Amino acid sequence: MTAVNKVAIAGSGVAGLAAAIQLAKAGVEVDVFESKAELSALGSGITLQGNALRVFDALGAWNDIRDAGFAFEGLNLRAPGPGAPVVAQLPDVKTGGPDYPSGMGMPRPELARILLAHAAAAGANVRFGAQVTGIDTNAADAVEVFVDGESAGSYDLLIGADGLNSTVRGLIGIETKPEPTGMGIWRTFVSRPDDVMRSELYYGGPVYIAGYTPTGENSMYAFLVEKAQDRFGISPEEATRIMLEESRAYDGPWNDIRADLEAGATANYTWFTKHLVDGAWNRGRVVIIGDAAHSCPPTIAQGAAQGLEDALVLTELLTGKDAVDQSLWDEFHARRLPRAAAVVNASVQLGQWQIDGDRDADAGGLIFGIAQQMAVPA
Repeated sequence: MTAVNKVAIAGSGVAGLAAAIQLAKAGVEVDVFESKAELSALGSGITLQGNALRVFDALGAWNDIRDAGFAFEGLNLRAPGPGAPVVAQLPDVKTGGPDYPSGMGMPRPELARILLAHAAAAGANVRFGAQVTGIDTNAADAVEVFVDGESAGSYDLLIGADGLNSTVRGLIGIETKPEPTGMGIWRTFVSRPDDVMRSELYYGGPVYIAGYTPTGENSMYAFLVEKAQDRFGISPEEATRIMLEESRAYDGPWNDIRADLEAGATANYTWFTKHLVDGAWNRGRVVIIGDAAHSCPPTIAQGAAQGLEDALVLTELLTGKDAVDQSLWDEFHARRLPRAAAVVNASVQLGQWQIDGDRDADAGGLIFGIAQQMAVPA
C-alpha cells in the first residue's frame, strides 16, 4: 500500500520526471503538467556526479543514460597561460558508490528525452503547454489543482518541481526566491578534442573559472564564469564574440573550443543564483523539490543531483508508508534539508572565494571534501 494513489507534478525537469517515474512504477496515477509547449531540444551539457547516476539506476534509466553520455574518473585543475599545464589531479570520489563512475557528462536534451521516455513507459501522463495556475487546499486529505485556470481534478498530493521561478512555491506562500550570487556564466556546446577525457577547470586569468566536460564521443560542454553583467538581449554574434575574447587567456583544449566558436558554435549566458527554503518544503498536501526548493551555483556540479535525490527520497517515503502525515514530512525534511544546505553553502563559498580574489583558498580541497560528503546516501 502506498501513501498516495493519485499525484500531480508541476514541471518536467529532472526532479519532476524522476518523481513521476518512481511513483508510476509503484502503481500511482501520475499527471505531469509542463508549462512549455514541448520538450526543449535546446541546451548545452550537464555534469553529473556518481550520486546522480545512482538515482538514475534506481529509476531504471541508467543503461540508457550511460550509453548517451561520456563517463569519466577524476578532475584535472589547469593553470591559465601558455601550455595550460595540469597543476592538480583530484582523486576519484565515487559519490554513487563503487558501481558507478565518479562523473559523467551528457547533452541536456538527451537527458530530458530519456527521462521523459521512462516516465511514459512507467505510465505517467505528461501534458505539455499546461501551466499550474492555482490550488485549493481546503480539503484535509486532497488538493485540487488548477491548470490554465481550470480544474484538473483532485489529487492526494501536488509536487512542485517547476524550477527556479516556481509557481507552486508562490501558491503555497513560500516567499524565499533565488538571488544572484554575483557570477555569470557563458556556455557553449562544441566538439570534443581527443585529449579531453574528464572534466577540467582553470582558476585565475581574466575570468573566475574556465572549464569543460566531455559529453560524448564527439561532443563537449565548455564554459566561462565571470562577474555577473548585463549580457541579456545581445545578438548571437556578439555573444560568440565575447566568449571568444574572454577565452583567449586559456590554452590547451581551449584552442579547439575557439575554433568551433569561430566556425559557428553558439554561446549563451545566465547568472548564478542561490536560495534554500530553510524550513518545511511542504504546506499540507503540496510540496516543492529541486530548484523550486533550493538552487546553487554549479561550482561543484550538484544542482541536478540534489533535485534527483529530493525526488528519490520523497517517492521512497510516499510508496513505503501508509499515510501522508507529519511523520512522513519530518523524515523527508530530516534527510533532505541538511544535505541540500551543505551543497548550497559549499557551492556559494567556492564562488565567493573567486569573487573575493582569495588566491590562498583551497578550491580543489573544497570540491574534494563536498564530494566525499555526497558519497553518503541521502
